[in-house]
Amino acid sequence: MFPVIDVIGAIPNHARPVVLVVDDEALLRMLAVDVVEQAGCTALEAGDADEAIALLEAIPDISVLFTDIHMPGRMDGLKLAHVVRQRWPAIGIIVVSGLVRPGPYELPSNSCFFCKPYETMAMIAELRSLAGLAVAGA
Repeated sequence: MFPVIDVIGAIPNHARPVVLVVDDEALLRMLAVDVVEQAGCTALEAGDADEAIALLEAIPDISVLFTDIHMPGRMDGLKLAHVVRQRWPAIGIIVVSGLVRPGPYELPSNSCFFCKPYETMAMIAELRSLAGLAVAGA
């Protein structure tokens, strides 16, 4: 259960694409949020898939899902990614993990995978591409 203030405070600024970062480890989530902001996007945070689904249902402007695979709860990041692909097909999806490397058929269509630790500039470029922002230097 997430505090109501998180949802109210998470209403995005429409001038920047919105990326939902889902990771149960607060420090890793903070690092991912920093990368999202470096990419020129607004970050929303969720600690598990249930919280992520609640935010997706409440905030229609989310452009990209950035999710870790291993999380507690009733669904992991791979299952979350598949649910998002089915319910919100326009949302770009980035799946990350430092523990496993999913096969190409385990990921939802039109999604990408990064091993942790990921290269920051490559992640920024992918975020900008999925969010529809011009890639710096292109």
